Amino acid sequence: MLKLSQLPHFLLAGLLSISFVKTVNAESTAKLSVVVNGIRHQKGEICFRVFGGEKGFPMSSTSEVQSGCAKITGTSVTKEFSGLKPGTYAIAVVDDQNGDRKLNKDFFGIPTEGFGISKNPTVSIQTGTPKFRDASFVVNNNTTVNIIMKYSLDS
Repeated sequence: MLKLSQLPHFLLAGLLSISFVKTVNAESTAKLSVVVNGIRHQKGEICFRVFGGEKGFPMSSTSEVQSGCAKITGTSVTKEFSGLKPGTYAIAVVDDQNGDRKLNKDFFGIPTEGFGISKNPTVSIQTGTPKFRDASFVVNNNTTVNIIMKYSLDS
């Protein structure tokens, strides 16, 4: 039988074991830093979409897990996304000059604003829109991705 003098030790041991269980079961998260280089304009903002799957990539928000915009302050902009679960992601960015937070295109579907895709794949009439698999990367811990802004299709 538990003696009254042992009660505080028993309670303390119980509380400690509960706190360790929570720590073990806590899901780790990571921070993703996205650096966009080669920005040609000094007005507007760079808008980012972080995708967790191929559905809708890179134009629709279907598999978007986080997004946001950063004011242009030079030829390079950095945006951080935190709280991401470890996994595979891809990023699409737009040099949004008119404030509509989407990539504007002409009648033929060719972008009229700057854009960028993680892993900087070739984007041309022949290759078409990049696939998630061509732009995806793994995030386990804190990760930095560099994207080069494009203002025309690749030749």
